[in-house]
Amino acid sequence: NPMAQAVRLQGKILQVRRVDRGETVGYGAVHRFTRPRRLATVGVGYADGFLRSSSDRGSAVLGGVAAPIVGRVSMDLITLDVSDAPDELARPGAMVDLIGGDGGGRSLEDVAADAGTIAYEILTALGRRYERRYLGGIG
Repeated sequence: NPMAQAVRLQGKILQVRRVDRGETVGYGAVHRFTRPRRLATVGVGYADGFLRSSSDRGSAVLGGVAAPIVGRVSMDLITLDVSDAPDELARPGAMVDLIGGDGGGRSLEDVAADAGTIAYEILTALGRRYERRYLGGIG
């Protein structure tokens, strides 16, 4: 897409936990870990318009490092595998980029492809609970 980034979606890390091999995450324990990992719970879910079809697919970006979505997208939360991100970045209160971000991040088209849809559906699904900031303008 040759167009400039028009939207950035971020979510806040609420907690970080370590899990061992064999542990599971998500409704129905849909994701089982084959090795120890570090997980971040992020305050974004399908009630915010983050599509459930992104469950166990796609990723966010934290400090330039991809953090895969693991388990199911729940009403208010997603879980990310932040094992590859530096500890100082993967901490409660830190922001992760779900769409766009500094240095590019994940494009709207990539997020849509992971969810099995189109970019327009991703944008129109975003709910009212997000803080919105409009930058620049016409004129």
